[in-house]
Amino acid sequence: MMKLKSILVSKTLFNNRAIFQIIIWILVLCVGIIFQKEESEARLYIDITSPSMKKIAIAIPDFKYLGGKKNEHPDLRSKLPGIISNDFDLSGYFRPLDKDSFIEGPRSGITGDTIHFKDWSVIGATLLLKGGYSCTGERLKVEIRLFDVFSGRQLYGKRVLGLIEQSRYLMHRLGNDIMLTLTGHSGPFLTRLAFVGTSSGHKEIYISDYDGHNVEQITHYNTITISPRFSPLGDKMIYTSFRNSRTMLFMHDLIKKSVTKISDRKGLNIAAAWKPNGRELALTLTVSGNPDIYLIDLTGKIVKRLTRNWGIDVSPAFSPRGNKMAFVSNRSGSPQIYVLDLITNKVERLTFEGNYNTSPAWSKLDRIAFAGSTDGQFDIYSISPDGKDLYRVTYNQGNNEDPCWSPDGRYIAFSSKRTDGNHHIFIANANGQNQRQITFFHGDQLSPSWVQHFR
Repeated sequence: MMKLKSILVSKTLFNNRAIFQIIIWILVLCVGIIFQKEESEARLYIDITSPSMKKIAIAIPDFKYLGGKKNEHPDLRSKLPGIISNDFDLSGYFRPLDKDSFIEGPRSGITGDTIHFKDWSVIGATLLLKGGYSCTGERLKVEIRLFDVFSGRQLYGKRVLGLIEQSRYLMHRLGNDIMLTLTGHSGPFLTRLAFVGTSSGHKEIYISDYDGHNVEQITHYNTITISPRFSPLGDKMIYTSFRNSRTMLFMHDLIKKSVTKISDRKGLNIAAAWKPNGRELALTLTVSGNPDIYLIDLTGKIVKRLTRNWGIDVSPAFSPRGNKMAFVSNRSGSPQIYVLDLITNKVERLTFEGNYNTSPAWSKLDRIAFAGSTDGQFDIYSISPDGKDLYRVTYNQGNNEDPCWSPDGRYIAFSSKRTDGNHHIFIANANGQNQRQITFFHGDQLSPSWVQHFR
């Protein structure tokens, strides 16, 4: 069945030491994406919840040009499969095979009857992704087919239409669809990250695709701007910026490209977090003289004081249902993670291991990630909200801080100094496997926030 769609491309006190996704409106008259599923098997090939899961070997050869001799855009032969191969590699569930191991002849086509499957089984491939493309002016048509190498059966097939300049979007969309077919869960390939970057000489906010591509600088304030947080829908972002020797909380509408000052109260206005309803924010204020966490609406009006303690309370993070809130407090003598029940107002200490735990992030799958230190070195941990099942995500690879979860709770992004002494953004599976650096540019990149593509 043919479907016509328009393309909609669619964290501070303790450890901040030192996605919205850009929306592309393209009219249907200008571009469309046509998704046509030709054949699909209902069975799932990969149980990503299994502790014994092994990566699936997949071969992704260069795509074939299916059009005439003109307007071939030969770079797309390797670019298109390269995008989806990188997606699968970053997912942690697939092992793309090296192209140098491929032995099938160049005349092989993309349909099952033209493929020599023995040429792929002999090199250890379990899955084979074949693709072709054609170009008409600035328009691009891509056709892909996924095969089980051992049976020769086609598991998935789809054609897409779009613009050449939107090729990354098209391939990410296809990658998500294949992930859904094989695992029952869509991939993170159309998600976006916001983070703090210092390449301009100041701390500014940037956004990028989940894989670090398509970086865009969002703020140009030439000051210190920190703690970006996407709204639940991804259409807005909040952050704290230092102006006139004061901290101020701003809301940036990423559709209208407008900025609204939410809170500029005397003292601190920092480390804000969205409540899941998208209508309220929690942040640390010092209106009472002590740094406590308050709930405010989007006009900046105080709705409720959430914490009341002699200690410093910062870094709120709401549970998926919005009925609980994790936060950091030094009320016990050192920074630790606590959980506040917003219905009963009961506060319980969550972390007891380590002398410095900070930056909680609550996942959709009900896990709390945080950065913890025992000997001056920070690593990423996750824990259940009842304080059980503490799990160490990173191990002794420089300082690892600022964790945040992917929208589906299956991946963690964090900043790390493990490579060149600067902070860079890494992503990993929730269990810490498959850690990959995704930002490489000059200066620091830290304090990531992750959001689903805007719908």
